[in-house]
Amino acid sequence: MAGVVPGCLPRERLGFDIDGVVADIMTTFLDLAREHHGPHPFTLADITTFHLEECLHLPPALIRRLIRELIDRPHELPVRPLPQAVEVLTRLAQEAPLVFVTARDRAEPIQLWLNRILTGVSPRDIWVMAAGDPEAKVRYLHTHAIEFFVEDRLETCFELARAGITPIVFAQPWNRRPHPFPEVQTWQELEALLFGA
Repeated sequence: MAGVVPGCLPRERLGFDIDGVVADIMTTFLDLAREHHGPHPFTLADITTFHLEECLHLPPALIRRLIRELIDRPHELPVRPLPQAVEVLTRLAQEAPLVFVTARDRAEPIQLWLNRILTGVSPRDIWVMAAGDPEAKVRYLHTHAIEFFVEDRLETCFELARAGITPIVFAQPWNRRPHPFPEVQTWQELEALLFGA
């Protein structure tokens, strides 16, 4: 994998996005849309862009309302972590604090969610920074000397690379365009990168 040697990622120089990397937020979005709007035919594979109104034929006002709910109340909603995320992050936290930088505009709700799912990690070892915008992540990452960042938004990956940060793309239906970056399909693959085979 270009730029990344399995087992050699520096733990103290690694950061993570949350939505689409740790939190299965889009599945929760689709479940909430079904609950508030009624049956719909959409699945995760239909979400091919972050501009949900372009790929999901749902009322724009509903999309905006549900996104706001997911930002404000993830700790009160049935948001599930992606498979193996908890196990890998718990193992990683034994060696270094976990650094999360999110485009969300509020850190506290998603911090509460992380504290709830990462029961084997001390809350003091879970650092969450809310950048408020995907383009603002670089500043936070430079401030905390993060050199590698696991991200699902491809546009952000290109920005990180331009800023000298190595992005690791977490594969999702919305980032299936050509790119030159290291990529993982699952947390098991990420675990192999972190700790070796």
